[in-house]
Amino acid sequence: GIGLGYLSLARPAGTLSGGEAQRVKMIRHLGSALTDVTYVFDEPTIGLHPHDITRMNELLIQLRDKGNTVLVVEHKPEVIGIADHVVDLGPEAGSGGGQVVYEGTVKGLRGSGSITGRHLDDRAALKDVVREANGALEIRGANTNNLQGVDVDIPLGVLAVITGVAGSGKSSLIDGSVAGRDGVVTIDQAPIRGSRRSNPATYTGLLDHIRKAFAKANNVKPALFSSNSEGACPACNGAGVIYTDLGVMATVESRCEECEGNGVKKIEMHFLPDVYITCTDCKGSRYNAETLSVLYKGKNISEVLDMSIEEGAEFFKNHTKLSRVLSTLNSVGLGYMKLGQPATTLSGGEAQRLKLSRELSKRTKGHCLYVLDEPTTGLHFHDIAQLLAVLEKLREHGNTIVIIEHNLDVIKTADWLVDMGYEGGDGGGEIIAVGTPEQVAQDEKSHTGRFLKPLLASTTLS
Repeated sequence: GIGLGYLSLARPAGTLSGGEAQRVKMIRHLGSALTDVTYVFDEPTIGLHPHDITRMNELLIQLRDKGNTVLVVEHKPEVIGIADHVVDLGPEAGSGGGQVVYEGTVKGLRGSGSITGRHLDDRAALKDVVREANGALEIRGANTNNLQGVDVDIPLGVLAVITGVAGSGKSSLIDGSVAGRDGVVTIDQAPIRGSRRSNPATYTGLLDHIRKAFAKANNVKPALFSSNSEGACPACNGAGVIYTDLGVMATVESRCEECEGNGVKKIEMHFLPDVYITCTDCKGSRYNAETLSVLYKGKNISEVLDMSIEEGAEFFKNHTKLSRVLSTLNSVGLGYMKLGQPATTLSGGEAQRLKLSRELSKRTKGHCLYVLDEPTTGLHFHDIAQLLAVLEKLREHGNTIVIIEHNLDVIKTADWLVDMGYEGGDGGGEIIAVGTPEQVAQDEKSHTGRFLKPLLASTTLS
């Protein structure tokens, strides 16, 4: 009843996605006799088709009606719409947020003037004219996981969306038959590889340009502004933190072989996590005093890396290369993120958008086929409109965009849809409908078409 019918009972828990794991936990609590419990769900609709979201909403209401409090952190209008009480945070993201901008009913939210309220009923516009394909990528006899010998053509030179209910075989189709081919760039939600020192500035190549800007303005070497080289804090070796084993110190009053006469013995506490202590010399900045004394437009290198991407775009607006990359990061909805934010703290959606921004900044010549798996994860519908504009620019450069997605705003703006189903697991693995959004909306067999049809005449979002 919650869209997990395609899972086998023996499926290893470690292979479940975040959304699947959350729904499994939810089912366990639905069977509990406890009442007056507060449940907190963080985006329970991740990975869910609108067909599945309807069932999710029913279960959330069941939890509430048993005498519990249900708190949901969510962006989907379908979930916001069933709330008894809404708390809207903003007004912007990052340093521009952190305030309650509205609290009350959903009806009151619509008239509140907040970003959420203004866009709650908006939807992306259906394309006036869909693009004609300039070829096709043929898939024949695909049988990965639950696929049942699928034959389908993915049109080239357009924005194509692969959709269908959870577990219907969308990822199996693309991962098994498209990803890995020549000219295919997969932009997934896997963590960005690298050490704790990796951050948006290093990943996108921004830091190299920032170092050169500091060096040129002060007539010094760029290496001075590297926390892995001459600029590193000697105490923490440029890490910003000092690692220590968490141990118990046992006093020993007389010399013995066990403690070798040191008077103390360290006992390793292997079941406890590693401990990191902020470096007291550099205060976590990672740079030595000499480097921190060198300024560019009144800021040292640590202060620049502590800027948000939005602040950085303004700070470097007259620097052509930096301005272009920072503007691209802004356009994919990452303006709130700090330039030096450790990559290990990024969510899957943030990591994916960071990868997307790097691809957009490359200005690659020639055709590429980009594959994105649910790029709207974690995005407010205001940010989804921004993302769609960015993807459209990528397509205008002659590329093919293939998106695995459930979000109706993305589905509606596609040039071509491939809808899979009918259900998940053994009940899926088939192509239900292909065509333009208008054509799929008329297909009575398609779950996607059923939810898409009422939106075709809805208000538009420019």
